Amino acid sequence: MDEHADGVYRFILKNIRMQHKAQDIVQESFLKLWEKRKEVLAEKAKSYLFTTAYHFMIDQIRRDKKIKYQEEYIQKPCSEILPHHDLQSVLHEALAQLSEVQRSVVLLRDYEGYSYDEIGEICHLTAAQVKVYIYRARLKMKKYIGKPEMVI
Repeated sequence: MDEHADGVYRFILKNIRMQHKAQDIVQESFLKLWEKRKEVLAEKAKSYLFTTAYHFMIDQIRRDKKIKYQEEYIQKPCSEILPHHDLQSVLHEALAQLSEVQRSVVLLRDYEGYSYDEIGEICHLTAAQVKVYIYRARLKMKKYIGKPEMVI
């Protein structure tokens, strides 16, 4: 738990941005691992945790969508966006524009450093699908962020 709790929590928090729900998902993931401890090999524990957390997160997002009706985000063209001075907030906004799968694969690759194959295992995708999702997500983020001078 000491080795992987922070990484799983960061991954979930970056996706859903609600601390209490992220903590619940991490706790549920470790509980599930504990229940399956005799079946899960030690070297696969980290992958199992991320996979389980990912699925709990998707379930939570789906439940939240059923409960709340969210307004559609109306994206302003890049020319209307005022310059930002906080790179982290711009990146968070850009990540928020991505679909759940795109955001997950980008965070697993760029923030957590997983390989394409590992991400595929976690998200139940092929390595080729992971590459496509990452490519499209990066293009979408680049389009959202716009010119470098908008961020700096």
